[in-house]
Order: sequence, then structure tokens, then C-alpha cells
Amino acid sequence: MTRLDIGSPAPAFTLVDQDERTVSLSDYRGGRVILFFYPAAMTPGCTTEACDFRDSLAPLQAAGYTVLGISRDEPATLREFRTRDALPYDLLSDPDHSVHDAYGAWGEKTNYGKTVEGVIRSTFVIGPDGDIEHALYNVKATGHVARIRSLLDV
Repeated sequence: MTRLDIGSPAPAFTLVDQDERTVSLSDYRGGRVILFFYPAAMTPGCTTEACDFRDSLAPLQAAGYTVLGISRDEPATLREFRTRDALPYDLLSDPDHSVHDAYGAWGEKTNYGKTVEGVIRSTFVIGPDGDIEHALYNVKATGHVARIRSLLDV
């Protein structure tokens, strides 16, 4: 599994969002992006994390950050999740987990004492130059956004 380091280039990607519009990382070049990978829409932990980003969006945007969530869910599920929880940022669909792989957000993990392969809850802060400013792996859903805000002094 590849892990990204601070200062390394963020892997380019093009995915579809909840409305089946094409979104590329290059669309945000020159701005700062918070990219978070989560296991599955509408599950308890993922809902907590997504809603924490929603509730912190105003100060993050004021500081120049765009928030994007990525999961393996299909666009219809992402659309339902976004509507159900009033998530004001785009959710991107990566069903074959190729972008997860590129960011090191897919691999072996322990789940209820068993080793399984799946999504490793991770968040990346990408700078205006397209380089990784922060790479956080194996994060907890609860309290994670507060940690990001503290790291970014937002």
C-alpha cells in the first residue's frame, strides 16, 4: 500500500459526483482542498464525520478550503446521503477504489478483531500547488474534523 508523504504531489483523479457531473482534482488547482475518504454513505461513523465537515464548512471555506468526500458508493447513494444530511459539499464516487489506492486509503485493516481489506478512513489536505500538506491515515470519525481544524489553525 502506497502512503503519501507531506510535500509529495497529490495523485490526479477524475470522478463523478452525486449528480453524475465530472470532477477532477485539477479543477481546484490554485486553491486548497480537504479530501476525505470514508467507508460508506449513511453509516453511523461516516455520517458523524460528514456532518462534522458540514458543521465546520463555513470557517474552512472562509480560510480558503474546499471539502470533497470520496467513497465507493454509487452517485445515487451519494445523492441520497447528501440530501438526507444536508451536506453542502460534493461527494465523489470511486467504485473501483482506484483513487483510494492512489492515496493509500485502501488496504488491510482490522475490523472487530479480523483483518480485512477495505477503506482506510483517511484525510488529505492539498495545497494550491497540488502537493500534500497533511496526510492523515486511520482516523477516527468522531473528533477528526476538530483535529483537522486545529492542524490548519481554522
